Amino acid sequence: MRILFIGGTSFVGRHMAEASLARGHDITLFHRGKTGAGLFPEAEHVLGDRDSDLARLEGQKWDAALDVCGYVPRQVRAAADVLANAVELYCYVSSASAYRPSGADVVREDSPLFGEEDLQDPDTEVVDGQTYGPLEALCEREAERGFSGRALVVRPTYVVGPYDPTDRFTYWVRRAARGDEILVPGPPEAPAQLIDARDLGAFTIGLIERGETGPFNGVGPAQPITFAEMVAECMDAVGSEAMLVWTDPVRLRSLGVEIERELPLWHEPADYEVCRCDPSKSVGAGLRFRPMAETIRDTHAWDQERGAPPLRDTLTSEREREVLNALGF
Repeated sequence: MRILFIGGTSFVGRHMAEASLARGHDITLFHRGKTGAGLFPEAEHVLGDRDSDLARLEGQKWDAALDVCGYVPRQVRAAADVLANAVELYCYVSSASAYRPSGADVVREDSPLFGEEDLQDPDTEVVDGQTYGPLEALCEREAERGFSGRALVVRPTYVVGPYDPTDRFTYWVRRAARGDEILVPGPPEAPAQLIDARDLGAFTIGLIERGETGPFNGVGPAQPITFAEMVAECMDAVGSEAMLVWTDPVRLRSLGVEIERELPLWHEPADYEVCRCDPSKSVGAGLRFRPMAETIRDTHAWDQERGAPPLRDTLTSEREREVLNALGF
């Protein structure tokens, strides 16, 4: 197959491009050249910004387009204007955040999505914690409009593994490896959900190969896990004997900890739904999961290879020690 990637050189797209090449496909990468510019020399590279240079794709045809970097509806609408007659299938990588919270114990592909009414300004292009989910849902709607009957949507929760630029999962892997007392927000039974980018990549390319359309939850693992189990997996995989200090979130906030940012992957109970997406449809369509220990070890190895730089936004070791001291540890 000939597959066009809008993006494809950073993290999720990088692993999807790798999966495509491993399966013998010819790929074109349309990207800005700012991340991974030297990757995949065997692929065709078209440099450009999707906000201004999509015309550089005119005159070619592909079997499928895979959009891994759309964030606002205008971008997907513009892609449809250029590619509707140039590709047979359009795959939009969305997010489980597109689901509107409803109090459900399980979130399936037909669960309600956000709509324009969930945005104060339906034309906003500010992507933040309040707008991200609704904007993803509206991007999906544009994909369905622009590629009627030919749109595939993949909705992951947290995507993890080597080359993850967010550092969210990397924080817990590195923290487990460091040992000592680890500050962890309660409760231990809070849900967690994550998928290795390599597994998501292989699954998505498989869907494209079969010409699948409609939505799929690109989530893992196969069986639900708790936050405590996720942290325990990190400790076991790196051989850590650290002590976990489970702390009430109210207490952490009183000590000035911005939990969602500084202790990533944690959610308020009202937001648990985003980690309760059902993967059964996707498993039936070929989604397979490597052992979490493999993901953890590979993430740790990659983090060490890059020199273990300061992580983005997360709690520093010095600040964590201050909080632990305040808690009596």
